[in-house]
Amino acid sequence: MATSPELKEAIKNAADKIATYVSDVATMTVETRYVEMGGDFEKSKLAARTVIKLDGDSETVLPMKMGTDGTLVVDTIVNEKHQENVQAAIDYRAEMLERLLGLLSSQ
Repeated sequence: MATSPELKEAIKNAADKIATYVSDVATMTVETRYVEMGGDFEKSKLAARTVIKLDGDSETVLPMKMGTDGTLVVDTIVNEKHQENVQAAIDYRAEMLERLLGLLSSQ
């Protein structure tokens, strides 16, 4: 069965978009930043970062502060907010991948 040039082009474009999306989701980076009240949002500073790869590898940089005894301790307030951001990103990515797989399986 012969396919029209238009159909071939549409399939190629769809495949290119899927390849780009898969490349984009291969690594997910979540950054939690801060700025002092009244400060310039364009000059926000990194407070925590998590990188999650599609193969399950991950890396997290935790927010630390000096404890009362002079040792570094995790800043729990910033860390909790960061973990909420990470979970929201994971949930969103899972939903998008599920929708993509649903579209592909329906074809």
